[in-house]
Amino acid sequence: MSRKKKPLPLLENIEITGIAAEGKAIARVDGIVVFVPYAVPGDIVDLQVRRKKHSYAEAEIVRFHRQSPDRVAPFCPHFGVCGGCKWQCLPYAKQLEAKQQQVTDALERIAKVALPPISPILGSRKDRAYRNKLEFGFSNKKWLTLEQIKSSEVFDQKDALGFHIPGAFDKILDINECHLMAPLNDDIRNALRDYAISEGLTFYDLRQNTGLMRGIMLRTSATGEVMLLVQFSWHTAEDEQKAMKVMGFLHEKFPQISSLLYVNNTKCNDTFGDLDVHVFAGRDFIYETMEDLRFKVGPKSFYQTNTEQAYELYKVARNFAGLTGDELVYDLYTGTGTIANFVAAGARQVIGIEYVPEAIEDAKVNAELNHLGDKTLFFAGDMKDILTPDFIQTHGRPDVIITDPPRAGMHGDVIDVILQAAPRRIVYVSCNPATQARDLALLDCKYAVERVQPVDMFPQTHHVENVVLLTLK
Repeated sequence: MSRKKKPLPLLENIEITGIAAEGKAIARVDGIVVFVPYAVPGDIVDLQVRRKKHSYAEAEIVRFHRQSPDRVAPFCPHFGVCGGCKWQCLPYAKQLEAKQQQVTDALERIAKVALPPISPILGSRKDRAYRNKLEFGFSNKKWLTLEQIKSSEVFDQKDALGFHIPGAFDKILDINECHLMAPLNDDIRNALRDYAISEGLTFYDLRQNTGLMRGIMLRTSATGEVMLLVQFSWHTAEDEQKAMKVMGFLHEKFPQISSLLYVNNTKCNDTFGDLDVHVFAGRDFIYETMEDLRFKVGPKSFYQTNTEQAYELYKVARNFAGLTGDELVYDLYTGTGTIANFVAAGARQVIGIEYVPEAIEDAKVNAELNHLGDKTLFFAGDMKDILTPDFIQTHGRPDVIITDPPRAGMHGDVIDVILQAAPRRIVYVSCNPATQARDLALLDCKYAVERVQPVDMFPQTHHVENVVLLTLK
């Protein structure tokens, strides 16, 4: 006979005292840290505990006694439900303060190395409509909010186009407004959803892997170009005809789309990197610009999603590299070679390494497009397998290494090779200050941290980029 679970407590008149990881706030109750989403330091609230462990708990606000003077009204009607933009209730200046502290805490508590004064974070000029790429999914299982469920309204229409709900992988929150991108994203998404419903088209069922309408990806660029890719899932000629009718509707309704693409994805996941992408109208790429450089961005290309702030980030990296024109630079985790191409004019040569072969092909194309082919070399493969002592012996000892690894940071073998190569400078760009701090501790035996510059790429979220300059001791 199973034991009855003890009811989780209601905590009353609790003050929110700080900001924690993952966009949550914290309170302290009887020596226990309580993590609370969508809260602001200074709020006085009642908290319903939803999960309790020995040293911490997770709770949600069920009543406000006093709202913090720092709290602001969220600008998006989907705030608190879609799972994104968790800091809309926090003024942007306070978001920047929290991100600055996040970087400071990670470097001081995890790296535990000698640090210079950390430069003030570079805030984004735009704190909304800053993204150049968004993806939305179709589902025949619309997520209903608690208010909708409690209402007497009957929801016969269950088709939705929007974001996946955290913790409910097969359900989609129907999105009417998304302030992460310019209003065109709302116009296209809402028109497409309404058209699909009016035509009786089937929306995707993730559990059954059925339904014609599967998802969309929208990209825009500083040049004013627009890319739209529609993911379908068809198995019959009849459904293929319906899909082509959808593409015809989009082409006629939105002539400003310069790259109108589609893919037939019948797999059990939404990734299309291994699938053929077809052009319905326009080109299979759009151009992005940065200073006097142009970059071809295709549907499978990686490009920083905040174009304006990526420029600020790359300027910091280039400045930290301190190039004079004579240096051999290794650009690790180069992606589509954006940083490599950005710094190539100031170096003798740049060697970029990236594990995604398609990204390396994009990097080569972009180097040729910008007449930098003679100053760049690109290699595809797992970083720890490519960057070896033999590779360095063949291609030369780098004077500068720029590294921009994924959130997990650098593999230990990669760090070992960097230490053996002993470049004069390392510029470490990171989207995760915690793993960056771990790697700085491993590099401390030979390198000193000389400069630290946080950069905010993603306003309204807890994510922060950080650039560190290390010099050989």
